[in-house]
Amino acid sequence: MTPEIISIPPANEALLSGDLPEGLDGADDPDTAPEQRAFAVPIGEHGLRIDKVLALHAPEFSRGYFQQLLEAGAVRVNGAVVRKVSSKLKAGDAVLAELRPTAQASVFVAEAMALAVVHEDEHLLVIDKPAGLVVHPAAGHWQGTLLNGLLAHHAGAARLPRAGIVHRLDKDTSGLMLVGKSQQAVDALVRMIAAREVHRVYLALAQGTWRGEGEQWVDRPIGRDPRNRLRMAVHPPESTVAKPAQTRVRLLDAVPPCLLVGCKLHTGRTHQIRVHMAWLGLPLVADAVYGGKPALGLTRQALHAHRLALRHPVTGQALVFHSPLPADMAQALQTAGLHYNPDTLWPVDAP
Repeated sequence: MTPEIISIPPANEALLSGDLPEGLDGADDPDTAPEQRAFAVPIGEHGLRIDKVLALHAPEFSRGYFQQLLEAGAVRVNGAVVRKVSSKLKAGDAVLAELRPTAQASVFVAEAMALAVVHEDEHLLVIDKPAGLVVHPAAGHWQGTLLNGLLAHHAGAARLPRAGIVHRLDKDTSGLMLVGKSQQAVDALVRMIAAREVHRVYLALAQGTWRGEGEQWVDRPIGRDPRNRLRMAVHPPESTVAKPAQTRVRLLDAVPPCLLVGCKLHTGRTHQIRVHMAWLGLPLVADAVYGGKPALGLTRQALHAHRLALRHPVTGQALVFHSPLPADMAQALQTAGLHYNPDTLWPVDAP
């Protein structure tokens, strides 16, 4: 069966700015170089239009997407940039396409997938994202993402920016996520997130020795790591390229060398909890990007979006959601001899 191709309208300015939290923000991963697709035109495609041939070799996108790439000068044939959509290709032509995100409509495939739905009404969807699920298509992950699943989940997603996604979790972070199902809800959620009216609390397993009081307030700006653009880093307070970031961290239990902590986001930047924990000298278990080592059977960063509270973006009803620890983190706690008492974590009430 030919997959259904759906065009997603561009996000509004607040969504495109990236100034939303990790956990309620930014990209799953910092920017990477655009993915490239290279191929030689086979004999059976001799004489076909270039946009059609490109769509045949990257079926996760529509011809409309490739027309945008051609106009942007992102396609080369035999080393020369080709911008004319109606250009015909010859057998043996060497084609190189740079799969750039576009400012216009992005085009993705609707894919049926099982979503762990915690709450759903006509305006709002709350899901419990498993570790390993990419939220939004990006280089190397053009299919099998949450956005693909949302397009198949309800017809209205195709008419919303990013299928209603207003925040993201990293690929290997599990837990609660908000999705708007109407434009009214999407716009309201964006405003609420910017106004810090969405409360989120995470559970994390860390490595190291806790120092100081049982609760720490981390107020350190975060920006791109100047030595490695695939990472984020804490910057000096006077930095002009970093953004303010505040995280409250509470020690819940400790059996050296492992710790169970609660993390409450007061802002949200890409990888905020992971970066702040590493800055404290307490990298998350198995978070290789920020110095954490695999342990306790975990091979993904030990971070879970545990509690979420907000007013319904349309009705104003107070909503509070909880997600239990996933099996891998629950088993890791048991292996480490750590215990979690929910009463030791901050209460999360809707604003």
